[in-house]
Amino acid sequence: SAKENKALLRRYMKEVWEKQNPAAVVDFLAPNYKRHRGAGTEPLTRDGQKRLLVEFRAVFPDIQIAVEEIIAEDDRIAFRSTMRGTHQGEFLGIPPTGNQVTVGLVDVIHIEKGKFVEQWGGPDLLDLVQQLGAEIRVRQSTH
Repeated sequence: SAKENKALLRRYMKEVWEKQNPAAVVDFLAPNYKRHRGAGTEPLTRDGQKRLLVEFRAVFPDIQIAVEEIIAEDDRIAFRSTMRGTHQGEFLGIPPTGNQVTVGLVDVIHIEKGKFVEQWGGPDLLDLVQQLGAEIRVRQSTH
């Protein structure tokens, strides 16, 4: 039900993020889980998502994610959240800056048998790298 799926998301955020326990992903993500981060990238598997969580925690050790809104219908939930943390490790080639960042996230999750099977979305990476002081440039075409 929508109510159960909202509770599942809240438990996931508490167990994995608040308690800093990426090993708990096996309790929430199906073995065939796929996370779609962009049209041009391969989806992450359950193990890939676990690695990503560990890497994010290393870069932003004080990371906190606050769920602002959850919308649920049938076997899908959409949620909007805010991530806050301090940049203390290399991220996308950007050395640690010590900058405090606040970034929005929007995700949609498909749930089957009490586990996440597919997820779309994530943090606003453009906003994040800009808060780290990175410059975004368009490459000149050689054609």
